[in-house]
Amino acid sequence: MSIVINLDVMLAKRKMTSLELAQQIGITQANLSILKTGKAKAIRLSTMNEICRILQCQPGDLFEYVED
Repeated sequence: MSIVINLDVMLAKRKMTSLELAQQIGITQANLSILKTGKAKAIRLSTMNEICRILQCQPGDLFEYVED
């Protein structure tokens, strides 16, 4: 069982690069990459809020639960 992060899908839908998003939400591109690749152990709600605000999406658009 795992959580799949679909941030790259939302970025493609919004025609935005990781660098652009990182700059707009105020985090490093390296930290955004950690989230994007699913290596993050946690995410701040304030960061999640900014990602959803910038990408105009819901948290459920970014995360998906998949059974192994």
